[in-house]
Amino acid sequence: EKVNSAVFEYTESAVTLTLTLLGTMCLWNGLMEIASNTKLINRLTKLLSPIVNFLFPGIKSDKKIHQEISMNMIANMLGLGNAATPLGIKAMKSMQEKNPNKERLTDDMATFIISNTASIQIIPTTVIAIRMSLGSANPTNIIFAVWFSTICAAIVGIIVTKICIKLKL
Repeated sequence: EKVNSAVFEYTESAVTLTLTLLGTMCLWNGLMEIASNTKLINRLTKLLSPIVNFLFPGIKSDKKIHQEISMNMIANMLGLGNAATPLGIKAMKSMQEKNPNKERLTDDMATFIISNTASIQIIPTTVIAIRMSLGSANPTNIIFAVWFSTICAAIVGIIVTKICIKLKL
């Protein structure tokens, strides 16, 4: 009896969590789509341009890839990991089209994987949504810890990647 009760209780919790995350992802995907059709993305891309040019020196001349990477970075900064994934895949496909050796990652592709994985989150939307759905009294009290941990992860990841690239590892 307890097993049956637990199965139904946690199934309900799983469905509620899934719907919460799906709603959050749809909202932000919609906003990113709207932003991509306005001048906002161009402005944000220009704002991120020095960072993107430093991290990805091989794509300086390709505006399309530059914008795709910028959109992915913006989505990750907003804590939209699930919404950022399609943008990241799009950027990787574009970089792979320009890749002369299809069997090997370019330095920019490797850097993109690391920067995408260890992305800085300003607003950890997904984590806040999960905490809210689980009844947290203060779902946003993790923001400073998220800032610290994601900044550290991004810095260490990028430094190690740049060292490996320089040493041809």
